[in-house]
Amino acid sequence: MVKKPAPDATRRSEKSRRAIYDAALALVGEVGYPKTTVEGIAARAGVGKQTIYRWWPSKAAVLLEAFLDLSTQAAQEAGQEPYVIPDTGDLAADLKAVLRITVDQLVDPRFEVPSRALAAEGVVNEPVGREFVTKLLEPQLQLYVDRLRSAQDAGAVRADVDPRIALELFVSPLAQRWLQRTGPISYDYTDTLVDYALHGIGRIGPQAPRSR
Repeated sequence: MVKKPAPDATRRSEKSRRAIYDAALALVGEVGYPKTTVEGIAARAGVGKQTIYRWWPSKAAVLLEAFLDLSTQAAQEAGQEPYVIPDTGDLAADLKAVLRITVDQLVDPRFEVPSRALAAEGVVNEPVGREFVTKLLEPQLQLYVDRLRSAQDAGAVRADVDPRIALELFVSPLAQRWLQRTGPISYDYTDTLVDYALHGIGRIGPQAPRSR
């Protein structure tokens, strides 16, 4: 009698985890954060809710981890190592490259729909908003801080510049335009943000005297 191999628990767990990620992101995009429940996620993923609670303490934890995984996948598909801002020695080119990847993510329905739902919930639900910022946003912003500090060390950015404030010159306008739909987002837009941030918008050289 041929003995059947034992089931691979690791493979089964990874398959279940992936199904839970997909279910959580799909549900929050379809019905919003308040109506998304652990029971709903479990039913859609085809697992018991005990499976979810064994790995995560809450639906917020599931969604945030699913989001991190989605961001990693998007970066890999774009050929960019996840959570890394390149340092080629050309700060403008490096920032433009990363922001172009961000544009691709923001217009990708897989990312956009659940992201908008979570962002909206974070505005009115402080615990969710705080967790969203702490676990997802701040680690990404820290990468910009690290890249700007590297540029400072290389003399490409003034030493007196606060990197945490400086990054908002190009990250915050993009986030606002996307969240509030005040205009289209594109590579040209983010490239321009970087140029404005790094070179300023004041006139270069002596100004002509004002007419009276």
